[in-house]
Amino acid sequence: MNVIVIGPRGKMGKLITQAAAQREDMILVGGVAPKGRDYVGKDLGQAAMLGENLGKLVYDDLEEIIEDCDVIIDFSTRETSMNVLDAARRHKKALVCGTTGFSEEERNKFVQAAGEIPILYAANTSRMVNVMRKLLETAVRLLPEADVEILEMHDQWKIDAPSGTSRELGEAMAKALGKEWEKMAVFGREGASPREKGTMGYHSLRAGNIPSSHTVFLGGMGERLEITHHSYNWECFARGACDCAAFLEGKPAGYYTIEDVIQL
Repeated sequence: MNVIVIGPRGKMGKLITQAAAQREDMILVGGVAPKGRDYVGKDLGQAAMLGENLGKLVYDDLEEIIEDCDVIIDFSTRETSMNVLDAARRHKKALVCGTTGFSEEERNKFVQAAGEIPILYAANTSRMVNVMRKLLETAVRLLPEADVEILEMHDQWKIDAPSGTSRELGEAMAKALGKEWEKMAVFGREGASPREKGTMGYHSLRAGNIPSSHTVFLGGMGERLEITHHSYNWECFARGACDCAAFLEGKPAGYYTIEDVIQL
C-alpha cells in the first residue's frame, strides 16, 4: 500500500518513515512537513535522517500528494491532525492517527469522519501497552475495592498531560468497573487533599528524554499491586503504527482501534 507520513522529522515521524521503508508491503510516496521547514523539497530519507535517499520528497502541502496514497499516518500535533483529518475525509483516504491531547469535540470529529473513511485512532500503538490495558481491566474487576493511582513519565517536550495512553488506561479501568472516567479522574494533589474513595489519581512527570513510562498502582490494605510498562525508545510505537496502517488495507469506512489490529 502507498503511505504518506505526516511530520517526517518529528520524533515519531522519522521512526515511522524508517519502519515503513523497511516493510515489503508498503511504499512511501512522500512526507508532509509544516511550511517553512528547511527540509521541504528534500529527499524523504534525508529529511527523516535515515542516512539514505528513498527517492521520494517532502512537501509542505498534503494536497500535492494525497491522491497518490492509500493511507496517511499522522503522529503530529492537534492542529495539524485536524487539518489532516479534513483532507483525508475530502479525498476518501484511510487514516491512522496517534496524536494525543484532543478535546472531546475534536475526538468526536474522528468518529463522525469514520462514517465516510476508515480511521484507526490509537493513543498508543505498542502491543505490550495494550496487553497491559487488558491486564488492568481484569485486575480492577477482581479488586474493585483497590485505590487506583496512575504515574506516567514522558520527555520534557511532551505537551499534553496526562498522556493519551494513561487516559486510555484509565477509561478502560473505569468501564470495567461500570463507572465514568470523567467522574473518577483526579489530577495531582496539593495541600490538604485526602483521597476520596472511588477516585483515580493521575500524576504526570516530564523530564529529559524519557520515551514513555506508565505505572498503575492498585492499593489495598497492607499490600499493593503495580503493573508497569517502560519503553526504551519510540521504535515499538512506530512499528505498531505501520501495523495499524497495514490493517486498514481494503477495510470499509469505520472507526477502528488497536484492539482490532492485535485482536485483544
